[in-house]
Amino acid sequence: MDLQKPPPASHRPEGCLVVAVRLPVRIVALVLVVPVRMVWDALVVTGRFLRDTVLRPLGRALLWAGRAVLVWPFVGLWRYVLVPVGHALAWLGTVLLVVPAVWCHRYLLTPVGHALAWLARGAGAGLAWVYARVLTPVGHALTWLLKGIGAVLAALGAGAYTAVAWLLRYLLVVPARWLYTWVLAPVGRAVAWCARGVAWLLGLVVTGAGLVLYWTGRVLFVLPALALWRWVLAPVGRFLAVVAREVGEALGHAWRVAGRISLAVGRALGTLFRWIFVEPVRWVYRTVLAPVGHVVRDAVLRPLAQGLRAVGRVSREALATARDTVRQARADVRRMLFGEPRQRQAVDRREPTARDTRTLGRSTTALTKD
Repeated sequence: MDLQKPPPASHRPEGCLVVAVRLPVRIVALVLVVPVRMVWDALVVTGRFLRDTVLRPLGRALLWAGRAVLVWPFVGLWRYVLVPVGHALAWLGTVLLVVPAVWCHRYLLTPVGHALAWLARGAGAGLAWVYARVLTPVGHALTWLLKGIGAVLAALGAGAYTAVAWLLRYLLVVPARWLYTWVLAPVGRAVAWCARGVAWLLGLVVTGAGLVLYWTGRVLFVLPALALWRWVLAPVGRFLAVVAREVGEALGHAWRVAGRISLAVGRALGTLFRWIFVEPVRWVYRTVLAPVGHVVRDAVLRPLAQGLRAVGRVSREALATARDTVRQARADVRRMLFGEPRQRQAVDRREPTARDTRTLGRSTTALTKD
C-alpha cells in the first residue's frame, strides 16, 4: 500500500505545452481586459450614483403616485362604498329572503311534509296488509300447482330422454371421437413438426444474417469511429481543454489585476479631482465666502431683521390699540341704544363661604346641615 498522498493539483508538475500556452494568453488577456474592467468600473460608479440620486427618488415618487392613483381610491371605494353597500345588501337579503324562507319552512313546508309522511305510512301499512293477506296465499297456491304439473311432466319425459341420449351417443359422439383420434391428431402432429423445422431453419438464416450485419457494421463504422475518437478527438479535446482552462484562468487573473489597476486609477482621479476642484472650492468658501457672509449677516441682515421686528411689534401694538378703540366704541353705541346690560344675580353655592364651612374637626357637611 502506498502511504504517501498524491500531491494536490496546484503542485503537480505541468507539461511544457501548458507553460507555453499560459504566458502569452495571460499577456493578451491582461491587455484586452484592462480597458474593459476600467469601463466596467466607471459604469458601476455611474450606475450607483444614478441609483442613489435619480432612480431611487424617482422610484419613491412613482410608488407614492401609484399608491395615490391606484391603491388609495380603491381602498376608499372598498371601505366607504362597497363595505356599507355590502352590509346593506346583506341586511336586505336577510330581511327579504332568509326570514321569509325560514318562516315558510317552519310554518308551511314542515306541516305539509309531516302530513305527507303520515299519508305515506298509512299507504305503506295498507299495501303490507294486502301483500301478507292476499298476495302471499295466492303465490303459495300457484307454486304448489306448478310443482305438481312439473312432476307429472317429468314422469312422462324420462323414457323419451333416455332414448334420445343413446341415439346421440352412438350417432355423433363415438364417430367424432374416432375421427379425432385416428385422423385429426396425427395430421396435426405432422403439421406441427413441419412448422418447427421451418422455424428452426428461418432462425438459423436470421442468425447468420445478423452475425454478418453485426461484423460488417463493426468493421465499417464502430472500429473507425473508435480509432477516430481515441487517436484524434481525444487528444484534440485534451488540448482544447488545456487551452480553455488556461484562457479562463488568464481572464480571471487579468480581471483581478485590472480591478487593482482600475482602483488605483480611480483613486488617482479622485485625488486629482479633490486637488483641482474640491480643495479650491473649500478654500474659497472658508477664506472668502464665509467671512463675507458673516459680515453681511452682522452688518446688514441682523439690523434689518431687528428693524423689521420692531416695525412688526409697533404695527401689532397699533392694531391692538385700534381693536380696543373699536370695541369700546361699539360697546358705547350698544349702551346708548339698548341701555345697560342686566346684571347677573348671585346664586347660592353648595359649599358655604362663611364661618359655617366644613372643617377637618367637624363631622357635618354643607349637605347635611339644616
